[in-house]
Amino acid sequence: MIPRVHQRGARTIGLLKYLYETSTHEDHVDPHLVAAWDTFAPDPGRDPQATLEQLQQLLDQPVQAVAEARRPDKHVWHLSVRAAPDDPVLSDEQWGEIARRMVAATGIAPASDDSGCRWAAVRHADDHIHIIATLVREDGRKPRLNNDAKRSQAEARLIEAKYGLKQLNTGDGTAAQHPTSAERHKARRQGRERTAREELRETVRRAVAGVTNEEEFFNRLAAEGLLIRKRRAPSGDLLGYKVALPDDRNKDGEPVFYPGARLAPDLSLPRIRERWSADHPVQAPSADGLDREAPGSPSAARRRTASAAWAAVLIVDHGEDAVTAAYIAATGEVLDALAKTSAAHTRQELRSAASAFERASRSHVRAERGTDRVLRQVARDLVNGGPALGRGEDGATTAMAIDMLFFLITATMLWHAKKGHAQQADAARQAAEHLRSAYQAAAAQPIGVLNRRGKNLNRPLLQRQTVLLRQSLPELAEQILAEPGWHALAATLADVKAAGHDPAALLTDAAERRELGTAESISDVLVWRLRRTAGLPADSGDKVNRRPGTAQSPRPVGQRTPGRPGSQRTGP
Repeated sequence: MIPRVHQRGARTIGLLKYLYETSTHEDHVDPHLVAAWDTFAPDPGRDPQATLEQLQQLLDQPVQAVAEARRPDKHVWHLSVRAAPDDPVLSDEQWGEIARRMVAATGIAPASDDSGCRWAAVRHADDHIHIIATLVREDGRKPRLNNDAKRSQAEARLIEAKYGLKQLNTGDGTAAQHPTSAERHKARRQGRERTAREELRETVRRAVAGVTNEEEFFNRLAAEGLLIRKRRAPSGDLLGYKVALPDDRNKDGEPVFYPGARLAPDLSLPRIRERWSADHPVQAPSADGLDREAPGSPSAARRRTASAAWAAVLIVDHGEDAVTAAYIAATGEVLDALAKTSAAHTRQELRSAASAFERASRSHVRAERGTDRVLRQVARDLVNGGPALGRGEDGATTAMAIDMLFFLITATMLWHAKKGHAQQADAARQAAEHLRSAYQAAAAQPIGVLNRRGKNLNRPLLQRQTVLLRQSLPELAEQILAEPGWHALAATLADVKAAGHDPAALLTDAAERRELGTAESISDVLVWRLRRTAGLPADSGDKVNRRPGTAQSPRPVGQRTPGRPGSQRTGP
């Protein structure tokens, strides 16, 4: 159940006309009262003798009864209460009870208080009601509405439990504005899967990924085909912007523009500027020396993304809150950049992951911008590297990047859960679910290659790897040997030695880097950690010296999807 306190108004009749209007709003069907301060309140929707003016005059009576100097400038209070998409259709009686609970919880009409404000609840669609109230009590005093939005959210959780509705997480005011009913109906009428607001939000969000100045930002928006209006001060300084879809028009045929701040709190021009205001040129993390052949290629950018994501995990786990918040926000940019440039077989899941994570990227913890410049740089590298398909990227380096981002988003989920950010933690969990699916699509081919190579190792070499495993990880060895991924790990250990490293030392280090108790396949986790640490190639196209019988494609980790916030399962 989603309650929303709207901006206060000055005209009771204006809001009533909107609530009872049917000719211009497709979702306004059979508007009628389901509850009110007085059981005899007139209902212009069901009673042909009742008028909007009669209901307005009764609602405004306490306001008119006090001296004009004591009247609130904006005396009209408005709360909408919407059921979740999967909730059953409630009856008028149930919606009436919900309305009474909401006005009591918010302070409009406290229970057992005969002197509360006058109010009315109008239902004009199956899935929601609107509550209108006037902000002078029957005794002439003003109501106490401190934290009315938070109190409506708390009451919604209790209502969900009583009626067996979907249990939602209480918001903290940092979420993007939901599309209105009119916007949703307009989208359906136009045959769109999403509303114009949602399409614009994603397009602007992806345009921000890794940008370093306003010119680049607006060039990206123009390249996506958006209409742009800029707001300037008399001095000529740029103050803000609006965007519109070319084919989204109002009844007069004019484009419908949305300011950046109305798309999401962090998409206003001042908040976007914060992203690059503290930036300075930075060297992106090395992809273990494997990007020297084509530093601007999609595969090189993905290797650097994996390295940066791994380093970011440690910051999110142990950094200060302001720095962690910056890294989490920049992670959203990396996801958007990866989705924008990925091949078709991973693109949809990556876009879904980025969209879900958008909610996790904001909280009331103010980000210390500038500390996140490395992640923003790899987002920029991904965009500048261009589309992956057909440009030397066969899925292996995408799988590597996704795999490390999975670690990072899992850490983000746990950080939000620890801070009590329920919506953000759940959004990170959803993003991880989509990343899991994207990883499987990206890794299918390279995984098969590595497994085949591991199974073709000669018997003496495989025996030596078994001994090495038992000596290095005696407490985990038998479990690893029983896993299907053991052959991939054996092949990777051979590759590590062929590359001039000490397999035992790297194996021990890989096992100690992060807990393994919740990993679904320990061998898979170790394969990825070893290949990244040792700088082993991601795919068969990398030009490195290999000994016969060694592996050449990665086997990134296969891990459980993280549990819900608060659980002990942390993935890899």
